[in-house]
Amino acid sequence: MICCKHWTPTEAFSGNTNSDSVIYYKLQHSIKARFLRFVPLDWNPNGRIGMRIEVYGCTYRSEVVGFDGKSCLIYTFNQKLMNALKDVISLKFKAMQSDGILLHRKGQNGDHITLKLIKGKLSLLINLGDTKTHPSNAQINITLGSLLDDQHWHSVLIEHFNNQVNFTVDKHTHHFHAKGEFSYLDLDYELSFGGIPVPGKSGTLSHRNFHGCFENIYYNGVNIIDLARRHKSQIYVGNMSFSCLEPRVVPVTFLSSSSYLALPGTSGQDEVFISFQFRTWNKEGLLLSSKLHQASDGFVLWINEIPKNIRGRGNEAGIGGWHSVSFSAKRNRISVTVDNDVMSSAHASIPLQIYSGDAFYFGGCPNSGNISECNTSFGAFQGCMRLISIGNKGVDMISVQQNIFGNFSDLQIDLCGIIDRCLPNYCEHGGGCSQSWNSFYCNCANTGYKGATCHYPIYEQSCEAYKHRGNTSGFYNIDSDGSGPLRPFLVYCNMTDTTWTIIQHNNTNLTRVKSANRENPHTVFFKYSASLDQLQATINHAEHCEQELAYHCKKSRILDKPDGMPLSWWIGRTNETQTYWGGSLPAVQKCACGLEGSCIDSQHYCNCDADRDEWTNDTGFLSYKEHLPVTEIVITDTNRPNSEAAYKLGPLLCRGDRTFWNSASFNTETSYLHFPTFHGELSADVSFFFKTTASSGVFLENLGIQDFIRIELYSPSEVIFSFDVGNGPSEVTVQSLTSLNDNQWHYVKAERNIKEASLQVDHLPQSSLGAPPDGHIRLQLNSQLFVGGTASRQKGFLGCIRSLQLNGMALDLEERAKITPGVEPGCPGHCSSYGNLCHNGGKCREKYSGFSCDCTLSAYSGPFCKKEISAYFETGTSVTYNFQEYYTLAKNSTSHASSFYADMTLNREAITFAFRTTRTPSLLLYVSSFYKEYLSVILTRSGSLQIRYKLDSHQDPDVFSINIKSMADGRLQQVKINREEEMLFVEVIQLTKKKKIKPKTPKNMDYHKQANSQGFIGCLSSVQFNHIAPLKAALHHSSSAPVIVRGRFTESNCGILAGADSTSSETTHSFADHSGPIDEQEPLANAIKSDAAIIGGVIAVVIFVILCITAIAIRIYKKKGIYSKNEVKGSENEDSAESALKSELSMQNTASENQKEYFF
Repeated sequence: MICCKHWTPTEAFSGNTNSDSVIYYKLQHSIKARFLRFVPLDWNPNGRIGMRIEVYGCTYRSEVVGFDGKSCLIYTFNQKLMNALKDVISLKFKAMQSDGILLHRKGQNGDHITLKLIKGKLSLLINLGDTKTHPSNAQINITLGSLLDDQHWHSVLIEHFNNQVNFTVDKHTHHFHAKGEFSYLDLDYELSFGGIPVPGKSGTLSHRNFHGCFENIYYNGVNIIDLARRHKSQIYVGNMSFSCLEPRVVPVTFLSSSSYLALPGTSGQDEVFISFQFRTWNKEGLLLSSKLHQASDGFVLWINEIPKNIRGRGNEAGIGGWHSVSFSAKRNRISVTVDNDVMSSAHASIPLQIYSGDAFYFGGCPNSGNISECNTSFGAFQGCMRLISIGNKGVDMISVQQNIFGNFSDLQIDLCGIIDRCLPNYCEHGGGCSQSWNSFYCNCANTGYKGATCHYPIYEQSCEAYKHRGNTSGFYNIDSDGSGPLRPFLVYCNMTDTTWTIIQHNNTNLTRVKSANRENPHTVFFKYSASLDQLQATINHAEHCEQELAYHCKKSRILDKPDGMPLSWWIGRTNETQTYWGGSLPAVQKCACGLEGSCIDSQHYCNCDADRDEWTNDTGFLSYKEHLPVTEIVITDTNRPNSEAAYKLGPLLCRGDRTFWNSASFNTETSYLHFPTFHGELSADVSFFFKTTASSGVFLENLGIQDFIRIELYSPSEVIFSFDVGNGPSEVTVQSLTSLNDNQWHYVKAERNIKEASLQVDHLPQSSLGAPPDGHIRLQLNSQLFVGGTASRQKGFLGCIRSLQLNGMALDLEERAKITPGVEPGCPGHCSSYGNLCHNGGKCREKYSGFSCDCTLSAYSGPFCKKEISAYFETGTSVTYNFQEYYTLAKNSTSHASSFYADMTLNREAITFAFRTTRTPSLLLYVSSFYKEYLSVILTRSGSLQIRYKLDSHQDPDVFSINIKSMADGRLQQVKINREEEMLFVEVIQLTKKKKIKPKTPKNMDYHKQANSQGFIGCLSSVQFNHIAPLKAALHHSSSAPVIVRGRFTESNCGILAGADSTSSETTHSFADHSGPIDEQEPLANAIKSDAAIIGGVIAVVIFVILCITAIAIRIYKKKGIYSKNEVKGSENEDSAESALKSELSMQNTASENQKEYFF
């Protein structure tokens, strides 16, 4: 086994075990060296010793030139002037300073191209020069690399062809498109390396020349250094040498928190002077500590928030760059200077004499020994130091390395090991990168993504996903490719039974067109609220997309002849001309009427092609997804007399999500689906839903030679995400307190990036595992991806997997399942998991792809039965609801019909409604039986709520009063009434009161009462009596439901709770009940208030609803003999019920004599 220096044992090369076999290794990266040393690490397992090695490579030619920072090299072309249409420049450099000009070529009018080193970073600047001739933005400035002043070799390649530019530094390439006149930079015949020939000619450019070395400079294949060595006439050489001297500076690296450097002090001297340079990523750390001679005190120099405190001479780079520090103390005066900035030096006087101590500690303190000499109150320094000087005498670090001078721990001498962990920037989606010595951190603010590397989206991929989180219609950001490169964008989600995604563009108005012909066509471009790539991803996800295109015409043709050149056309996102129009099909060159055979002129395929001097149109929906959306319309036939056209393009509409319900059922443990290899080398995220009754099983697995990734249900309550990227197997586990094999849908999201791995199941806390420092970072897989099983056909998954996505890309499980034995497409049974999304009595109904909420028995509508159904009534408006069975019989009004309902008894009621009003008194609800038993809900003159139950025609009603502040305040008030035999439960907003009452039977509903017994001004919303929703029946099913509507009756949104209604308060109220003592009191918690005004002008309203309950036939026939007696009872007490209501309400407006029904 053989290992290269600084490699870990896991990266060593295993040798052969016999004399015949050959083991071949191909290095991932090339090595340039003069000598190679091979170090045996272990014996042959058979006990014999021996080693033979063959190394293959290429000879390497090196041409080197060194610059002292005061000169340059100029290459002169043969032509005096030339346009730089194609240039290739390559070189290597080693910098001794952090700033300097590497390359410069100037041109006419200030045009120039410059490559310069700024604060250890390389910038390529291309400038067109004259701002009067060229626009102000005619400039490109690209920066690559970091820490390039580390005295190591770095490679540069610049490729410029027409307006395409590749700029590469150390294999990191930035490609950009140079707009406009960048293709024709007017440059002179000179190209300088190492500096600018004539200072001041380059305008605002830095004039500092390059100090360091160049190797192998090539310009369009010409070896510049070779020409200079041979003293060719086209080369001007300044003060430089054809060699590269190694720097005399010896840096030292403080690797860890245990690193320190202890150097002998100038003990007893009354003067201390120390200087050094340092560089680090950390914002804090101990630089220098020493105890004064024969004193308990000492001095400490440390870093504290380096971005704020170290900004010497405009150094905006701050962290990571070299900074100089000088510390001096003499007698009782101390001075500290940073980056040689005398103006910002710090000075202080202290009340004691300073004498130098025995030792100076740099970077940290020893863990043992006489640590009183060093201040350990501050964290250790991690970074590099150089040019350490004590008492104006430089410290020989080689002597320190040889243990001749000083002492140290965990240092690297003769090397600055600082690494820029933000290059390349592993923070995705525009996340900002910051770093410390050991790690980097991503700032994901305002990116739309989250996670350690800003990889995972915070927005859903579609409106369908938002809908099944319970969201209602509104504007939402969607991320159509998940964690892919596309950014999120804003759409409108219309959450109906079918979810529609609406994407607007910049011109949805009807636009008139005149004076357009083939030579001067009218062309309009449409710009959408999303890019074409974002639109394509959204369209691909959708089940169906469409866009309405209307073309209105008067003597303006579209196609003219089917086989001729079209006169108008449109272009979609594929940038292809389309000649079919709304309602037609691709490639048929027809309008909708031509496809249907209904055009006004049968000889043409479009209405407009009839060319009539009157307005007509060709309108319809374009629905071929591959051509949508429309990006351009061209019109050419409006230049004749009386010729005119108008067009209108609607927004892009897409419905459904093909991936959200895409699922497969795995029926055997040996069955699986296989897909191409998953490529997630640096960032990988996997998300899916599953449901199962099995106790374990592998969801997916992908293998490499050594690396792998696997997600499995390890036990009924445990999900494990395991992987290996070369650092050894790792696991992330999530434990659930409840079983996950409950045959309900559960959500799993696993993510792995170079910083950490995480796993989340449903809404349980996310579990994370950090990556080892400086370990392997690339996940290298090569097998197929197995879903629902493994390559070994063991531990297969039994159950359903749905909406499987890898790095934002959905896998089509259903299509693959159709051709795979043991796996079936689709998975039934969604209501067990999503049924709770159906509110207000809505019932969940299964669908092949998903579910729907049946709102038939609910007073609400909408996809989740959450939309309030409200009505606004005007004077004379009334709604009567009759049960279907009674409504048929009531037309005859015979005694037999009345006897049919004489012995009906209700043991319970469930009543809900909401109202807004400012008028008192008002009758909110009134339900009556045939014989004067009734239930009424009244808003009294004071605005309090009163509920009356009269379940015995011979007794006075039970009265239930809620005395709080007036409810007739124009705010939305919600009321729920539930009676279960003797127990009555009333909730007003969140005010509850329970009261026992005596049961009264029998009960039936009477409908012969005056209609306008009391006026009501306001709004009624979401009215429900048991399973009956009177308002919904009248508004949505008026033709089929047993309702009678009089007057003007329209649906309104007056019952919708406004955003201002969400203010909450907590109050305790007492209730007065006129029928007896109060049994208990309960507080009103979080009462909802509303600041919304009453809708429209307040008009007197009466709404009546008759609720007639059907009896069971066998019960009726048994009670025939009781009918007459009960009927007489009803007649005797008819007036008493009416008078009781009039007395309580103090009625001012009575109903007309011919109105004999009772209503809500």
